[in-house]
Amino acid sequence: MEYLLSIIIFFPLLAGLAVFALEDRVAKFFGASCATIELILVLALWVGFDSGSSSVQFENLLMLIPAFGISYHIGVDGISLALILLNAIVILLSVLFLHGKSPASHFVACLLLLESILMGVFSAQNVVLFYVFWELSLLPILYMIGVWGSGEKLRAALQFFLYTFFASLIMLLGILYYGFLFFLHSKQFSFELADWLAMPLPASYQLWLFLAFFIAIAVKIPIIPFHAWLPHAYGNAPTLGSVVLSALLLKMGTYALVRFCLPLFPDASIELSLWILVLGLVMIIYGAMVAYAQTDMKQVVAYSSISHMGVVVLGIFSFTLIGISGAVFMMFAHGIVGAALFMLVGIFAARTGSREIGSIQGVARAAPVFCAIFGVVVMANVGLPLTIGFVGEFLSLLGIFATYPLIALLGGLTIILSAAYMLSLYKRLFFGKEADEQKLAKFTDVNRREKLVLGIFSACIIVLGIYPKPLLTLIDSGVKPVLETMAARAQVSSSKILLTTLASKQDRALDQIKSFDLMGEYSAEMLDSTQAIESSQLESSPAQQSTPLLFGE
Repeated sequence: MEYLLSIIIFFPLLAGLAVFALEDRVAKFFGASCATIELILVLALWVGFDSGSSSVQFENLLMLIPAFGISYHIGVDGISLALILLNAIVILLSVLFLHGKSPASHFVACLLLLESILMGVFSAQNVVLFYVFWELSLLPILYMIGVWGSGEKLRAALQFFLYTFFASLIMLLGILYYGFLFFLHSKQFSFELADWLAMPLPASYQLWLFLAFFIAIAVKIPIIPFHAWLPHAYGNAPTLGSVVLSALLLKMGTYALVRFCLPLFPDASIELSLWILVLGLVMIIYGAMVAYAQTDMKQVVAYSSISHMGVVVLGIFSFTLIGISGAVFMMFAHGIVGAALFMLVGIFAARTGSREIGSIQGVARAAPVFCAIFGVVVMANVGLPLTIGFVGEFLSLLGIFATYPLIALLGGLTIILSAAYMLSLYKRLFFGKEADEQKLAKFTDVNRREKLVLGIFSACIIVLGIYPKPLLTLIDSGVKPVLETMAARAQVSSSKILLTTLASKQDRALDQIKSFDLMGEYSAEMLDSTQAIESSQLESSPAQQSTPLLFGE
């Protein structure tokens, strides 16, 4: 088990390189077999993971450039393990779903290489190593869009590259400057995350370093107004390109917020939180309204992703155990639901030759299984209780409600707005009246391959919607140390008071998360307790009450 995490990172890389040498007829089988083995290895990692420990586990360390503190240092906590699991599930189902791409060996190789890179992103404990994996993630998706995309695919690939690459260069400058500050402090270079967290950082430095990281992260999520690349990339990417963009690459950004921005720059995070929360609200409302106006189903799902990631941003900047745990759970949930939605749209486009919502109606008669699966995924996207989509949204909004009630209430519009555009799409597509019966007769139901992949997604949606406790417990073990680190590193008195109060109440918040019942609802007693905990944050001291970041008294 000592090197299990390293095996998980490099096994898909070796498999992906081997696939290039295979013929198309065996490449998919080989790729699916390797992706299955990878998922089994990740499940073994989960079994061996101690959720009762808050420390980083399964660490491997190899010094690469000792003089500059650059190393191959990996390890996982509950947050990274949840996203590693998501990565393994989505890539396996993507390989199984793959059909009709030529050369298939190259597409399978791209998926496996991307899986390897993302495993590195979610497990890197050295900041330079993280940045290397972060940048490498561009290559497979650029190849997918540029080779197998449609329409203005080269323009879309170039725009995606320019936005993400140059924004990442700003983060690189921040990383190098932080390393220089560490050298001034300790007389040696180090890019180890643990070393950085052990060094006090004055609030005056935090703001600019936070912004250097945040710009790169905002482009990746994407946070409005850094989203201009998204409609072109999603619209022109192949189906599986859109799947990995939505389900996996967007999560790199929100993961980096939790892993780096919050613990490294606690004072800056709190100082800028109101502005970022407003941007999160804009994401929710703007994304939903633009999605409602679209006639291209792929664009509907793309803008829906912006709206849902806005809720994730709200949860992260609630600075509460419940809110951040809910946000990470929603990352996982959106990965499952978003991937399934793009696959369903891909099936529709393959059957009809169009992604337009009104191109065919009344599909429920011709494809009842397709209709049923689409309905399950739509309900999860809307946030219906007993689906995976409800849990993360509810916890994210609950986490922010007592401190920022107005923002929480406005954020709750995501459920209403999601229902507006998704149910409208579903009604027209499956229950509208089709004038051309011959066109409808040619629409075939899902085949065995599609049924298997979408059936697994549907099972995840329902099972984790009914019983989210195992995943929530895993995530919580990683979120709690983040908040404790923020409280320990905060330099501004108002920030320290807020975060210390949060840390002292985390045990009660943990009990509430674990009491999340099978119906997906908190009891009234638990809800009252949660509100009491958060209210105590506002009443703990005059200094805290005076901070402009807290409002809605």
